[in-house]
Amino acid sequence: MTTDGGFDWPGFLGRWQAEWVPGEDGTHRDRLGEPPAAEADIAAAEERLGTRLPPSYRGFLAAANGWWVDATASVYRLGGAEEIDWFGDPYGLTETYRGFLDDERASDRERLLAGMWRRALRLETESDMSHALLDPGDVGEDGEWALYVYQGWNGEFPDRYPSFRAYMEARYRAFHAERAGGPEPFENATTRAQDANVVRARQQALRGDWETATELLTEARSFGRPGAAALLRQLTARPAADQLFAFAALVADPRYTGELLPVLAAAHVEDGRHRAHQGQLALGCDTDEALRAAADDLVARVRDGAHRYEPGGAFGRAVAEAREAARWGDVDGAWRTIRAAVPSWSPPGPDVVAPVGLTADSVLARVVTPERWRELLSTPRAGRGGPAPQPVPDLDPPGLRWLVEDAPQAIRSGYRCLWVEGTAPDRLPALIGDPDTGGLSAHPVGPWERVTAHRYQERQGADFWKDRAVLSVGRTASGWAFGFEVAPSEVPAGRFYVSPAPAASAEGRCVTLWARPAGPDADAVVHLSVGERGRELFAFTVRADGTERSGAIPASLDPAVLFASGPGVDGERRLLAALESEYGLSLPRFALTDGALHRFTTRPWSRAPREGEGYAVLTWSRIR
Repeated sequence: MTTDGGFDWPGFLGRWQAEWVPGEDGTHRDRLGEPPAAEADIAAAEERLGTRLPPSYRGFLAAANGWWVDATASVYRLGGAEEIDWFGDPYGLTETYRGFLDDERASDRERLLAGMWRRALRLETESDMSHALLDPGDVGEDGEWALYVYQGWNGEFPDRYPSFRAYMEARYRAFHAERAGGPEPFENATTRAQDANVVRARQQALRGDWETATELLTEARSFGRPGAAALLRQLTARPAADQLFAFAALVADPRYTGELLPVLAAAHVEDGRHRAHQGQLALGCDTDEALRAAADDLVARVRDGAHRYEPGGAFGRAVAEAREAARWGDVDGAWRTIRAAVPSWSPPGPDVVAPVGLTADSVLARVVTPERWRELLSTPRAGRGGPAPQPVPDLDPPGLRWLVEDAPQAIRSGYRCLWVEGTAPDRLPALIGDPDTGGLSAHPVGPWERVTAHRYQERQGADFWKDRAVLSVGRTASGWAFGFEVAPSEVPAGRFYVSPAPAASAEGRCVTLWARPAGPDADAVVHLSVGERGRELFAFTVRADGTERSGAIPASLDPAVLFASGPGVDGERRLLAALESEYGLSLPRFALTDGALHRFTTRPWSRAPREGEGYAVLTWSRIR
C-alpha cells in the first residue's frame, strides 16, 4: 500500500472502490469517494481552520475529497475539505468527561480525552448520532492526530485510533468482515490473499511457530475470513476461557465435536461458577437433539469434575497416564508425560491445530498452565519438523519448606497433614476415614471446594465436639501417601485432641503435622506425632507457654532445639527441614493450591468429653 515511502491513498481507496458491493442495508451508489481535492482547496481549508491538517488526512483529501464509509460503522460519510469544521462541543461533553477524572489517579490519556471535545475537528457529514473527531491535542511522534469515534447513543467512551489512516484501514477491514458473512458471493484479490494466509497459518501452527500463525490469523480474522477466529482461539493462552460462539459451526462437525464441545462446556461452567442460575450452554450454531443432549451431558460432567479427555493413539495413552499422575498430585510428572507425547498428536481435521480438548479435562486442565500451553504450541506436531522449545520449569519446589517460604495466605493461616508409608493414597479412607461420609471422592475436586469443605461442615446435636478433617490426598515423590487440609477450624492438639498417627500407621509409619501461626486471637501452635504399626512412637506440641512431649523423640526432631524461642516461622522452617531429612517427606505445592485432588473426610481428630469434663461452644451472630 505504499509508494515513494508514503501511504498509497489512491491505490488503497481504488481497491476499496473496486471491491465494494452494497450491503444488506440496500444502499446503492456508483462510487464511494468524491474526486480528489486540489492542493489549493486543502490549503484554503487549513487557512479557514487556522491549522495544518495531519499528514494522513491531507493525503486522503488529495486522493478523495470525501468518502462514504458505508454502514459498517455509525459514521456513514466523511466530508471533503470544504465541509469539515471544528466540533465546538455542542453537547457539553467536556464537563461530563472532566467529572470522570480523579485528579490523583487520572492518566494522561484520560485528561487528553476530557479536553478533546472543544478542540476537535469534526469530519463526518452523515451519521447515526455519531461523530468522527480528529484531536489536535493528541498528536503522535509522526505528527498524526488521534481520531475518536463518538457514538452518542451507546453511553460508552469513544473509540480511539492513532491516526486517520488507522481509522480508514479499520473501516476497510470491517467492510470486508461484514460482506464475508453475507448471502452474496464475495471474492476478490484481498479475500484470496487472506484465505491463503489462513492456510499458511495452519501449517506454521503445526510446526510450532504459533507467533507467526497468530499474526496471520489476527489479520485474517479482522477481514472476517472463515476459520480464522476458531484457529486463533486455539492459540490463546487459555483456550477454554470466554468461549461464546468461538468455534461456531465447527462444534457440530463430527470430526471436531469431541475436541471442541468440551472446551465450550468448560468455559460455560467457569463463567457461571458464581451465578445462581448458569443457563444452557450456547453453541453458536444450529444443533439437533443429539448435539444438544451431548452438550448438556458435558456441562454436567464438567461441573461434577468428571470429564476425561480421551484422544486416540499414542497421545491418548500419554494423556491417560498423565491424568493418573496428576490426580495423585504429581503435576510436574504429568506434564512431562504430555510434553514427550505432543509430537505424536494429529489433528482430526484442518480446522484444529492443537489438542485443545486437553484444556477442558477436569484434572489436566489445571496442569496445563498458560506457560505450558505456549510450550505445547511451540512443539512441532502432526509429523512436522522443527526445533523443540525450551522446557517450562517444574512448578513444585522440593521438600516442605515452601509451606513457610512460598505458600499462599490460606495455607499460612494454618494446615494439618499426615504422611503414611507403604500405603496407597486410596487406602487412607480405610485407615482413618469417617464411615458415614462415603470414603474417597469419586472425582478429584479443585482448591476452592477443598479449602471450604471443612469450614462449612454442619455441627449439630451431640456431635458438636467432633473435629473431622477433610483431607486432599496424593502421593509424594518418595512414595508416601499424604493427606492435607488447609486452614483447619479447630485449635490443634487441645485437651481432647487424638492424633490419627496410630490408626493411620497400621500398615507402616505415619507422620502427622499440625501448624497454626499466631493470629489476632490465638497463639502459634505446632504439633508433631509419629506412629508405626498401630502405636504412637513419639509426639510433641509446642505452644507459647511451653512444650508437651512424649516418647523417644529423635535428636534431629528435638523441639527444644527446633523451637528454642517458642513456636514461630523460624522453628517451623527448621522442623520442616528436619522432616525432609529424616523421612524424605515432601508435598506438591501446585497440586494443593491449584490442582484437582481426591478428598475424604476423616474420623474425628478429637475425642468426646468424658464425665466431668467441660466443653464450651461459642457462636457469633450480627445484630441489626
